[in-house]
Amino acid sequence: MNEKISELLKANNGYVLSKQLGSNVLRYQLKKMADKGELIMVKRGLYRDAQLSSGADWSQVCRIIPSGVLCMFTAWQYFELTTHVSSQIHIAVPHKQKVVLPDYPPIKLYYWSNQYQGMAKTENRYNGENIIIYDLEKSVCDAVKFRNKVGIDITAEVLKNYIKRKDRNLDALMKYAKVLRISDTMTQYLNMML
Repeated sequence: MNEKISELLKANNGYVLSKQLGSNVLRYQLKKMADKGELIMVKRGLYRDAQLSSGADWSQVCRIIPSGVLCMFTAWQYFELTTHVSSQIHIAVPHKQKVVLPDYPPIKLYYWSNQYQGMAKTENRYNGENIIIYDLEKSVCDAVKFRNKVGIDITAEVLKNYIKRKDRNLDALMKYAKVLRISDTMTQYLNMML
């Protein structure tokens, strides 16, 4: 591994921006490292050390934003409800809370009212790290509530994978759906899929 790239990875918690490198030779080496699988391209111009687990990223974000709760695509990935892997870590924070985001890792913030943001959060372990995340049923409800923003295909995938699970709890799902004011929509989706 190139010494300059290695130093930048250490200084930035396992991340490096191609614009930090300056020379085209280093950028070429960065791309070559990504081709070999030593680095993962998170998004155009942003690379992550392949040995850095997403669990470390997720727990780091939970430490950076202690009032936040991992949600949406991150929660769906954790519960294996979707095959889509987002380039950002999705986290919900209380409405009107001021949050200063670091450059690394890339974070997508959702500002939710205290009533919705505080419900159904759980502490779990992922890749040996502690994370704060919404429970399974609340995560499924979020897919239905925000179906117009995430797309019907993602919503359908999340629901289909949830229905296949043996540990599903339809009573809890409908309880959250009622609080989130999507119980009629949820019932329609479930009737089509069950």
